[in-house]
Amino acid sequence: MLLLFGLLLGATGCSSTGSAPVYSRSASDPPPRQVVSRPRTPKPTPPPPVRWVSHTYYLVQEGDTLFSIAWRNNLEYQQLAWWNGIRPPAYQIFPGQRLRLKAPENKQHTTHRPKPAIPRPPTSPVTTAAASPPHIKPPGHSVKTQPKTAVTKVQQAPVGHLKLRWEWPTKGNVVQTFARGDDNRKGIWIHGALGQPVKASESGKVVYAGNGLVGYGNLIIIKHDQAYLSAYGYNSKLLVNEGDMVKKGEVVAQMGAPNSGGQPVLHFEIRRDGKPVNPLPLLPQR
Repeated sequence: MLLLFGLLLGATGCSSTGSAPVYSRSASDPPPRQVVSRPRTPKPTPPPPVRWVSHTYYLVQEGDTLFSIAWRNNLEYQQLAWWNGIRPPAYQIFPGQRLRLKAPENKQHTTHRPKPAIPRPPTSPVTTAAASPPHIKPPGHSVKTQPKTAVTKVQQAPVGHLKLRWEWPTKGNVVQTFARGDDNRKGIWIHGALGQPVKASESGKVVYAGNGLVGYGNLIIIKHDQAYLSAYGYNSKLLVNEGDMVKKGEVVAQMGAPNSGGQPVLHFEIRRDGKPVNPLPLLPQR
């Protein structure tokens, strides 16, 4: 009996210790290791076109014009042409051309080509006084001189300052005004309806018609004289092309909305010598 009892205890111990435990895998355990294939090397993408070589130079792109480049950089187009040796009236540029955006050292204070100076022999105050006898009026005659101040004022007056008579480019209320020094408020916004006629504020030549200037949408720039330009942005449709001559009041576009959406508006600017000016004092009161 004792022998049989011992054999039963030994068989029970062997069966309890010899069986392998069973484990269940939980969701938190890491997945089994997988063989990862080496990814293919992607093809290099071409870099975006470089417009500014530096703060001093600009690289001309397809579709650029001298007027649009000057407009983008708040420069006078005649000045930009003079700095880069571009001759009027065509003002021709080509893609890949590098344009200077700042005046060279020898042209810091000149806008147009200066007239050649006539050399004069050196003189001293003593010899000049001796060689210049006093002016003697002939008897019975009086000498009349014109005041120099009036002539100087006429010569220095900006071209077209007195002959331009601006009119409102479209109907509607002004919902955003001009603010000097604010890049987001270089002109005014006039609220209207989609497709509303946009008219030329003054007669002139269309020097830009397109959407290549970021922040203006479909834009038209009109050159009125040597000093003044006007711009009409956020249009839904352009009705004129570059090079067209337009008259004051002629419909040049249809009103649209900014790219960011919102209410239909016309972005209207007037620039004098390349610098934005407040259009409201130039427009008639209404």
